Amino acid sequence: MSPLVFYEKPGCIGNRQQKVLLESFGLQLDVRDLLSESWTKDSLRPYFSNLPVAEWFNMSAPTLKEGWFNIHELGEDQALSLMLAEPILIRRPLMRLGELKQGGFVDGPVLVALDINLDPEEDLQSCPMQGVDPACEEPA
Repeated sequence: MSPLVFYEKPGCIGNRQQKVLLESFGLQLDVRDLLSESWTKDSLRPYFSNLPVAEWFNMSAPTLKEGWFNIHELGEDQALSLMLAEPILIRRPLMRLGELKQGGFVDGPVLVALDINLDPEEDLQSCPMQGVDPACEEPA
């Protein structure tokens, strides 16, 4: 099996927990920096397949928490433009297994293909630093 490409924000505690879980299934990960990838609208869009636009976003991104715009009022093109300008807005991780792509650590095509069933009681998608002053390290 080819490695699972895993786009993360370096230093993200949540992404670290997600990688530990994936590796516990014996998966080989090709970990990449989501923030420094040269995304285009065409390369980013497939990760969100049929999800509503509002579910494409990292809800912990500072501009969202500060209310700079309403994600429920955005069209696909506007959302992608914002994400290309500010990649921290992209919901993570992004995962690719062969031709399968998925955004977020939730049930989706990649995890289904890997036969990984997430525990609905365990939230591995939300930022574990929520509610405190997030101290996630910014990439150096």
